[in-house]
Amino acid sequence: MKIIIDAFGGDNAPLEILKGAMLAVDEFNIDVVLVGDEEKIIDCAKQHNITLKNYEIVDAGDVITMCDDAKSVLREKSESSMAVGFKLLNDGRGDAFVSAGNTGAITVGATFITKRIRGVKRPVIASVMPSANNPFLLLDCGANAQCKPEYLCQFGLLGSLYMHNIMKVEHPTVALANNGSESTKGTPVVQEAYGLMQAAPYDFVGNIEGRQIPYGDADVVVADGFTGNLILKTYEGVAKVLMSGLKDAFYKNTLSKLSYLGVKSGIDDMKKQFDYKEYGGAVLLGVKKPVVKAHGSADARTFKNAIKQAVLFLQTDLIDKIEKTLNTEE
Repeated sequence: MKIIIDAFGGDNAPLEILKGAMLAVDEFNIDVVLVGDEEKIIDCAKQHNITLKNYEIVDAGDVITMCDDAKSVLREKSESSMAVGFKLLNDGRGDAFVSAGNTGAITVGATFITKRIRGVKRPVIASVMPSANNPFLLLDCGANAQCKPEYLCQFGLLGSLYMHNIMKVEHPTVALANNGSESTKGTPVVQEAYGLMQAAPYDFVGNIEGRQIPYGDADVVVADGFTGNLILKTYEGVAKVLMSGLKDAFYKNTLSKLSYLGVKSGIDDMKKQFDYKEYGGAVLLGVKKPVVKAHGSADARTFKNAIKQAVLFLQTDLIDKIEKTLNTEE
């Protein structure tokens, strides 16, 4: 199994990317292709005593920044580490591609270089999220700001297949993010999507309000990319604020510090449960080969877990299962 890695994507590249890649090599017994400035990769590894193992380097001098236009992966920066990584994936030089770079550029590269699975209306960014119960899948997290009703309906199918095959949920439930539980709530697009999802070949449980999402009331939560990204960022922000508030409360005085010792294990469990680093990033569902978008601020552990997402994709042969399901529907 060989994973192609954009060594210069993200805020902490290349150091944390290299460290994460080597953790993945050790844990998952994989080979990696590091794409980026070869000299800088080797120098970084030497400076930080990183032993590069099971690796190949493909030189690419340019880098797509977070401020670059998404289409630069096809045009002005077609020789960047991200663009070259997509080309290698398309040419069969690796089995999956992982980058912590520009989300828009990753979406464009996955759509136009890796290309969509036949029958997929729009590729979708899907992120595994923690909840009070079990993890759930949120999609779309930013690939499609505006969606037609049929896109939202198909997102439910792609999400259901992911949760069944990757997360081993026997019968995943699918809900539609809305401002009310009634079928008459929401925009015309959402209302029409509701009707389509009722007739879809998965377990649609209706609308879900924002306050229900953290309780894990559905295994798959469907939204357009604008709404989904807001849910994702708000979710992560609130989790950080709460954990910071708990820390401040227990460190307020000597008595509160002593009280903390009695509940430390429970708080540690909760912190781990709501830690986005456990999942590493989001997957692009609907393209012909596994593409994973790691968090832009990924550290080594986060990036290692993003690579894990690609490994699970390949081990379960999810893309083949998506293709067969869509072909059966036609």
